[in-house]
Amino acid sequence: MLNKFYLIVIAITLIGVAIGRFPKMKMNRATITLAGVTILLGFGAITTDVAFKLIDFNTIALLFSMMILNANLKISGFFSIVNKFILKYAKTPKKLLIFIIFSSGILSAIFLNDTIVLILTPLILYSLKQLKINPIPFILAIPLSSNIGSMATITGNPQNMIIGISSKIPYTKFLLYLFFPSFFGLVLTYFLLLFIYKKEFEKGKFEKVEIPKERVFKPLLIKTLISVLILLIGFFSGANVVMTALFSISILLITRRIKPNRVFSEIDWSLLVFFAGLFIVTGTLNEIGFVEKVWDFSKDYFFKGIGFFSFSTLIISNLISNVPAVLLLKPFIPLMPQTFFKWLLLAMASTLAGNLTLIGSVANLIVAEEAKKDGYEITFWAYFKAGFPITIFTLIFGIVYFKIIGG
Repeated sequence: MLNKFYLIVIAITLIGVAIGRFPKMKMNRATITLAGVTILLGFGAITTDVAFKLIDFNTIALLFSMMILNANLKISGFFSIVNKFILKYAKTPKKLLIFIIFSSGILSAIFLNDTIVLILTPLILYSLKQLKINPIPFILAIPLSSNIGSMATITGNPQNMIIGISSKIPYTKFLLYLFFPSFFGLVLTYFLLLFIYKKEFEKGKFEKVEIPKERVFKPLLIKTLISVLILLIGFFSGANVVMTALFSISILLITRRIKPNRVFSEIDWSLLVFFAGLFIVTGTLNEIGFVEKVWDFSKDYFFKGIGFFSFSTLIISNLISNVPAVLLLKPFIPLMPQTFFKWLLLAMASTLAGNLTLIGSVANLIVAEEAKKDGYEITFWAYFKAGFPITIFTLIFGIVYFKIIGG
């Protein structure tokens, strides 16, 4: 018999993670997860030895490495250069939208979507204020394209890191299969935003905009770009993803110019703690026999078709958020037919699910909070107006794509 108390604790923890807080309590996702882990340990659901074994330190190390890389790119002025390029060459609203969508999508695929939107959003908001246009479609383009672009690679988002490490699919092979649905998603996002916000794109050329002078730390920028090059060479050559990432950032940590505190202050330590706790909470379900029970109950009819699996992932991801959804579904994938394609489908569907609603992914919430600081309110329905059709169309395309290639 499954211990109902353990299941209740895990359910409450995952609900808290999905919402991001508990009413009238000053708790975030990291503290909610840690509280859940403590209760499970205290009441004997698992031991401390088992808890540490449940943490996927490869994923934590990869996530940490990408944060270090992004911190150095930010400090060096790389993202300011990107913003200057956008302002210089985006002469019309349509061109500006193209630049925002593809810069967010491509950078997220390489460097991790959550940190990219955290860095790019304030820069783009500054530019939008100068252009004196309705910023909403352009603000929405940031998280929508960031999520879609991140789908293409193992390092694009946290759930892909988990999938990439668990499945042992090589970086290049992962990209080869998911590049096309990701690219199509970015193109589709452009045309749907043009359609939904027709009036905003009727304007001709922008008035001359004063381009802010970027602050570039050239020695660090060169060093960081060399590190990125080494990272990409390692990934595409088939080297171990985690070791390649750690080696690349070790180059950046050996320095006489930048104090470690400056780099470490850019790291989202709360996110790393959250991930460690989430591995334990979801892993406990397997330890107490929940996964086995669910599989015995559902194996004859559940997760059979590509479409059903994809939309099931979409729903689960929006109920409890996409990272916990991937951790919950992960134990089932090796038990399913066509395991290789199921891993890729899980990456695609869980990532695209993040675009459905405002609370669908951390990237969405980051952009909404940054916009609010500048006086722009992104409501649930304003986001849903664009997020719903983009999610449904991109997911349907992805399902058809995998059926064609034999998934």
